Amino acid sequence: MNNCTSGSIYTGRVGLQQRVLPSYRVPFFDHLADTCPGGLSVFTGEPRSDESIMSTMDLQRAALTRAENRHFLRGKAYLCRQPNILNWLEDWDPDVLILEANPRYPDNWRAQRWMRNRNRPVIGWGLGAVSAAGLTGVLRRAVRSGYLGQFDALITYSTHGAELYRAANFPPDRIFVAPNAVVSRSGKPAARRDEEKKEPVVLFVGRLQARKRIDVLLRVCADISQPMQLWVVGDGPERAGLEALAAEMFPSAHFFGTRQGVELDELFSRADLFVLPGTGGLAVQQAMAAGLPVIVAEGDGTQQDLVSPANGWLVPARDTLALQMALEEALSNRARLRIMGSESLKIVRDSVNIETMVEVFHAAMCSAGRMER
Repeated sequence: MNNCTSGSIYTGRVGLQQRVLPSYRVPFFDHLADTCPGGLSVFTGEPRSDESIMSTMDLQRAALTRAENRHFLRGKAYLCRQPNILNWLEDWDPDVLILEANPRYPDNWRAQRWMRNRNRPVIGWGLGAVSAAGLTGVLRRAVRSGYLGQFDALITYSTHGAELYRAANFPPDRIFVAPNAVVSRSGKPAARRDEEKKEPVVLFVGRLQARKRIDVLLRVCADISQPMQLWVVGDGPERAGLEALAAEMFPSAHFFGTRQGVELDELFSRADLFVLPGTGGLAVQQAMAAGLPVIVAEGDGTQQDLVSPANGWLVPARDTLALQMALEEALSNRARLRIMGSESLKIVRDSVNIETMVEVFHAAMCSAGRMER
């Protein structure tokens, strides 16, 4: 059965599995649901209590079924069971299924077989196939290869992720790159920034965790000769320690706590530069959509599709000197920052947005649906 229109819109029933549903994914899933005439059902569960994930069970336009998440072990040995996944599949009866491309979720293997028995396409969605070394690497690669080999297509967040899947011997013509977007292309125009204020504002937004390296950012700001303000937006387990460090090394740093909606938009509009010194990346897109240039540490590879010399600086992970040099260069020319911010906004509107992400998902579903199995 052909479930696609001439414009590559998938018209069948879509099932989509997630371990957990981060709140920032809601706009994407609801927009995807709006463009799926046959309907979209999301199957997802709760994170561990000690995970720093702002999750939700609230979708406005996509249907949602709660998974019975059961977490086992930690780190590289982590497994997550979702034993009621087959009940969801029987109830929803999807024409195409999108699963997280992670073999650590054993029940996804059962879901693959369920779809295969009905000759229906299955698509994987993930960051890429990270290489595994050591004695256990051979076994891990074999398990991953067997899991990935059951997919009709793979969707990844970045060109780097696509390269990893190709290196894992997945057919290149069945790999689709959907930008990991959290903002719409039809966002607000860039704010008019105050050119008269004496000190430029450097902004960080995110969870205050060790892996974000805000402590390094504080030390770098303290060592820079140019006058500046540092605004830290977010909360988390490291906040008290960071505030104590700031009082000692960079007292002008201001901690706002968690801000959302209009309050967060206001802070983006008053900043001159966004800096992400550690892992992450979704706040980078919010900053770019607000017309800000960015300094971003290399992480999972998605950053390479966001940052170029035209709109910012991509610095090696954990390279404090490179971070300091980029920040000093950025603050040396505020007029150039405005030009780079305009380029950030253009990138969001042209390619890194929710609408483009949805279009790629439809293309992958249509392509997988045409394959002979």
